[in-house]
Amino acid sequence: MPNAWLNTFAILAVVGSSTLLVVHNLEGNKSDQLLNVSYDATRELYQDINEQFVAAYAIQSGQRLTIKQSHGGSSRQAREVVNGLEADVVTLALPSDVETLHKRGLIADGWADRLPNHSVPYTSTIVFVVRRGNPKEIHDWPDLIKPDVGIVTPNPKTSGNGKLSVLAAWGSVIYRGGTEAEARAFLKELFKHIVVLGDGARDATNSFALDEIGDVHLTWENEAILETADSGGKLQIVYPPVSIRAEPTVAWVDANVSQHGTEASAKAYLEFLFTDAAQETIARHGYRPLNSQSSARARNQLPDIKLFPITLLGGDWTDVQQRFFSDDGIFDTVVGDLPSK
Repeated sequence: MPNAWLNTFAILAVVGSSTLLVVHNLEGNKSDQLLNVSYDATRELYQDINEQFVAAYAIQSGQRLTIKQSHGGSSRQAREVVNGLEADVVTLALPSDVETLHKRGLIADGWADRLPNHSVPYTSTIVFVVRRGNPKEIHDWPDLIKPDVGIVTPNPKTSGNGKLSVLAAWGSVIYRGGTEAEARAFLKELFKHIVVLGDGARDATNSFALDEIGDVHLTWENEAILETADSGGKLQIVYPPVSIRAEPTVAWVDANVSQHGTEASAKAYLEFLFTDAAQETIARHGYRPLNSQSSARARNQLPDIKLFPITLLGGDWTDVQQRFFSDDGIFDTVVGDLPSK
């Protein structure tokens, strides 16, 4: 952690929690504001992160910031920024979504190496949520294509969760030594069982948990923890033996911070995600942190399952995005027309 942040947190520890500043959504001078455009399942995480950062940054810099949040399906959020949503920072589900902004000239070359760990502040994965007692006996990926199983997951066209569900399903076949032909057949059959495709992770959660549609929900690990905790015992998490290692990725948006005069605060905000305090918050919200101390705490609540890397499916996230989700890519050719919501 940078010395400036260490000193700031020492001050906060002495002064106490009463110094925390409320993060308002107010209009004003843009140099005093940051807009964090994020993916659908991070609302609660960034509410906590923002409160901590605003307090720490006020002590460190003397500047009181307002931080706004925007949430939705990750790929849709990236398109919104391309279309003019003036994000100062993006905290998106996939490196390829951030790379989309780089390709459009909104983020500078070499962006991934401007922050630690190639700008990935934590990892996550895709798990299953089922009804109480797991009546359909869903334990592993092959169980999803039993004759009477209905699946809820977000739309891969708009959602990082949706893309990761596809990649995790495909990779579960390849990881166990299956062929690409077998992975294609499994993915095709899987999508015959889709009963709802949400626009984003939270939309799919509402369909499964509140509207009680479907037998299994393919979702982010942190979203599954929140979803089951809020269900009053009606839902439970099933961890498949293997899933994908998701790498949500962050960047400041050069084209926008230069106009807003927010480059320093945007950079500080994202650097803060790698501090001990933020990593502890990340772990508490059900994400897999980088910090070893926080990771040890996370392991107490998150099972140590096999998480395969994106390189199992292609060269890197950008390659896999092109291979699977471009027009006439694997997803389009295997699945064809998507089920309607």
